[in-house]
Amino acid sequence: MSGSINYNKFISKMKKLGWQGPYSGGKHLFMRKGEIDVVVPNPHHRKDIGLNLLSRILKQARVSKKQFEDI
Repeated sequence: MSGSINYNKFISKMKKLGWQGPYSGGKHLFMRKGEIDVVVPNPHHRKDIGLNLLSRILKQARVSKKQFEDI
């Protein structure tokens, strides 16, 4: 993976991987798959998600970079 990813494209890929949401949960939005919740950035603060933040989200979601790229 290189660079950043558009917020809407990120959400679309996560949904294709079986994640639901994003849901509001207080200060942060989150997505859910089974028993796992993953906090996602607020789309109003930033239009793109940087590589470092994307890597941390995918790690929490137990999604490999390869899985995410292949969607």
